[in-house]
Amino acid sequence: MKLHYKELGHGQPLLILHGLFGTLDNWQTLAKRFAEHYNVFIVDLRNHGRSPHSDEHSYELMAEDVLELIDDLQIPTPAIMGHSMGGKVAMQFALKYPTRLTKLIVVDIAPKAYPPHHDEIIDALRSVDLTTVTSRGDVDEQLSKQIPEMDVRLFLMKNLYRKEDNTFGWRMNLEALDKNYANVAAAIAADVPFKKSTLFIKGGRSRYIQQEDIYGSIEHLFTLVEVETIPNAGHWVHAQAPDEVYELVSNFLAH
Repeated sequence: MKLHYKELGHGQPLLILHGLFGTLDNWQTLAKRFAEHYNVFIVDLRNHGRSPHSDEHSYELMAEDVLELIDDLQIPTPAIMGHSMGGKVAMQFALKYPTRLTKLIVVDIAPKAYPPHHDEIIDALRSVDLTTVTSRGDVDEQLSKQIPEMDVRLFLMKNLYRKEDNTFGWRMNLEALDKNYANVAAAIAADVPFKKSTLFIKGGRSRYIQQEDIYGSIEHLFTLVEVETIPNAGHWVHAQAPDEVYELVSNFLAH
């Protein structure tokens, strides 16, 4: 699985992993800022963006994909940051290959299993008839019937692209993500905790990380952990509070 990536800047390596239905573009703005001091790699995870599609989708496989990328590019031991699903990939990687990274940063996700909560989005994406649409506006109109929030629609429509025959397609592998959704929602577990510096960033308006998660699965699996909350941000912390994320991550990486 040869993942698609973009490389920016010079210095200590930093890998950034996006969330479910995302692409590396979601992190492009912050990646450019980090690239002033770091050698940044933003990555499309399998079944997302321009990376290959596969019928299989699990955290174990995605962690292996990331390891293969690090080996192929001969990246010296990087720090790894992931948001949401990408945060779980980063946790899985750290717990399985602890010698292959320096520090871990997890943005607004806990290691626990989550109940299904993307059904509406998957249904909405499936309901769009890409054979009939002639513009992005047409797609937005169809999505709006089930997804009233414009920011969510804009986020999803970053996956939209024109094929060579001028019809539209989704970059994500919707079939595989739907079929493997239980794997996306699954918990991250390990017999041995990760003992290197770890930062969890929580959106203050997000419910993804609860207080009991911090004292439970997070501190159980990550023994040298800091948890920071950005009060005015929801789940898309890096989009809603980029300056605060930049400051927290920069300070964490510098010490």
